[in-house]
Amino acid sequence: MRALSYAYGTNHFSQDIVLQDVLRHFWPQFEAHEADLTRFGSIAGREVYETVYHVDHDAPPVLVQHNLDGKRIDRARLSPSHLALLKALAFINRPPYEGDSWHHHFAYGYLIGDPGLYCVLTITQQVAYAIHKYAPEFAEWKEALLSGRAFGATWMTEVQGGSDLGANQTTARFDGEVWRLSGDKYFASGAGLTDYAIATARPEGAPSGPKGLALFLVPRLRKDGSLNFHVRRLKDKSATRAVPSGEVEFVDTEAFLIGDKHLGIYYTLENLTVSRLANAAGAMGIAQKALLEVMHRVRHRRSFGHALRDHALIRRDLTDFAVRHAGGLALTFQAVDLFDQAWHERPPYSPKYHIARLYTHLAKTRTADHAAHLTAMAMELFGGLGFLEEYAIARWHREALITPIWEGPSNIQALDFLETLIKLGSVDDVIDRIAAPLLGHDVPGGGDAVKRVRQEVAALRALPRPEAEWQSKSVLRTVADLAQAASLYRLAETAGERYEKLGQLYLSHFLDGQEYPSWALYDSSVWSWDLRA
Repeated sequence: MRALSYAYGTNHFSQDIVLQDVLRHFWPQFEAHEADLTRFGSIAGREVYETVYHVDHDAPPVLVQHNLDGKRIDRARLSPSHLALLKALAFINRPPYEGDSWHHHFAYGYLIGDPGLYCVLTITQQVAYAIHKYAPEFAEWKEALLSGRAFGATWMTEVQGGSDLGANQTTARFDGEVWRLSGDKYFASGAGLTDYAIATARPEGAPSGPKGLALFLVPRLRKDGSLNFHVRRLKDKSATRAVPSGEVEFVDTEAFLIGDKHLGIYYTLENLTVSRLANAAGAMGIAQKALLEVMHRVRHRRSFGHALRDHALIRRDLTDFAVRHAGGLALTFQAVDLFDQAWHERPPYSPKYHIARLYTHLAKTRTADHAAHLTAMAMELFGGLGFLEEYAIARWHREALITPIWEGPSNIQALDFLETLIKLGSVDDVIDRIAAPLLGHDVPGGGDAVKRVRQEVAALRALPRPEAEWQSKSVLRTVADLAQAASLYRLAETAGERYEKLGQLYLSHFLDGQEYPSWALYDSSVWSWDLRA
């Protein structure tokens, strides 16, 4: 593996100064867990790295539908190392339920980086979350999920609707003892692996649309021990091969109602907030894996008589890497911090929760953009080697391409962003909160940028609905860019001048549309990293 990757065998936490600075700023308990994360950084750089490469290239999950007696079992067969690693990593889901914080969980997910592996852990986390908050009578199942003795899944998507949950046709009928689900789930991650899933379904007599949905807990086995649902097939995906994704059929499937059947859509969207934050952390984790490969490459590779990193255009690319990675990571953990403060709330939610949700949409959308862009740039910096599947860098780009799609693509994020803006009331208050570090300080262009964004958001809210939707994606990205610049200036308060420079570069490049200024060419604190094993 060392011949195929520069980052393999190194400590992915110790090398990541940006992650350390971000966690130190947003997570008051970081120092108490730094040694633990350092140990985990070694696992991320070795066991995780080699296992996901093996799964992607040689040993993807395979669906086994029948046992020796001809009975349906519909189980995904994983390689022994893959299954052992998933079980060993189950502990990353424990922190929020044991007096710790979500910062800890998402730091682990970021260090894992691989979206397939982290997806299995995330969907398991989501089932544990639903049980913890709304179905505590199933605490025994929650403990199995958190200990690696069971895996979870979240099944909402159906073929006729995709992200349009209101189009779901799976029905739920109460037979006096348990609920019975009938229908199909079309893009079911965890298919063949899960022991306990959560799924949306419409109870008999419930209205159409998303507000008619309830959320159910679905075990793999019925009470009599027989198979509770069927897996029709596994999908042949471009990447994320470490998570089996397939099609699931419910036929009078036994299920248990989670919470109030009239609040299912709220539970579902709350659960999606967890996975959207995971998507943001994972996207930046993917970008960081590519960055580790690139930094080792440009330090040692020579062309035209110089080390790659001594060429002006390479430094320009590394500057773009630094600005996007630091901005995306700072925004992600600011969103995590806000969620950590609000996650105990139940519907109807307070403005505090809606602010956390708003930041989640900003982070999910823009980090996915960054991951896709930066991994493509990394391939280019490797030249022809970057396009070869035998080396690590090409896979990271394939993996990054799922992050704009999972948990609602940018169109869905824009619509949810628009809805959240309406709920939050005063535009000026929202933007001023997001941009606080840019106000009242000597931030070049900060005041003008905030004023423009205020005007854009106010104009968006004044438009008729179809026109507001038309503009919402552009405004979402603008607000997300403002939030990233502000997060970098906020980070500079505790982590030093480098982040003020990165904030200035983010602001001028993404909000003013300027090329990165030439002073950055000569400032190695912007584009260089101290790579440690």
